[in-house]
Amino acid sequence: MARPKVLVFQHVPYEPLGTLDPLLKDSGFRIRYVNFGRQPELRPSLDGYEALIVLGGPMNSDQIDTYPNLVTEVDIIREAVSRDMSILGICLGAQLLAKALGGSVSRNAVREIGWYDVEMTEAGLRDPVLGTFAPAQEVFQWHEDGIALPPGAELLATSAASPVQAFRFGEHAYGFQFHLEANRPLIDRWLSVPAHRATLQEEAGNVDPAQITAQADTSVKALEQLSRATFSRWIDRFEPVPRKQRLPSR
Repeated sequence: MARPKVLVFQHVPYEPLGTLDPLLKDSGFRIRYVNFGRQPELRPSLDGYEALIVLGGPMNSDQIDTYPNLVTEVDIIREAVSRDMSILGICLGAQLLAKALGGSVSRNAVREIGWYDVEMTEAGLRDPVLGTFAPAQEVFQWHEDGIALPPGAELLATSAASPVQAFRFGEHAYGFQFHLEANRPLIDRWLSVPAHRATLQEEAGNVDPAQITAQADTSVKALEQLSRATFSRWIDRFEPVPRKQRLPSR
């Protein structure tokens, strides 16, 4: 019997699946990465895939002139929603999911980079995936844009800087603004990668890489445990059967 397949949209090499990778492989899934950073002209088909994961990236979701693949991704995400596939959007991926559903994305007043709490809504605490979270849950963040909740979506988690930290549309489409997939190697890489240098320089005095690293010593183990528990629930909800989901009207 063929192993089920997951399609992954990647934008930059330093934002991979992180803790999700071994969980998917241990569950028997085959993973296909589509690297839009290398091949922005690609338009992969969803046929044969059980789920779609859209990862993060440093670009803004509106930079379609520089990154035309973002238009392609929104179109494919809408198709995945119409098929009622299991979908997970992380950071930029959550923003693209929101846009595909009729929501909007705009610049936040402040960047969230480092360790921050998110506040769970009542729906979030009851959610079959995010029910692993405490009412106030520390997670790792790296973003500057915020989401306006799409029509028909359920708000699951919030924060003062980003009112929409997590949402669900229907039963199988999730958007996470935070980086639940982050582990220590990824965090260390993000703090040192040249592409982030300008951002960290702009945030000098607001964001302290040394403090983020020191806090990782005490926080990353709990984050990885939360990641395993939460993503395991998401994986368990895959349903390899045809489904139909009505999209919100534009």
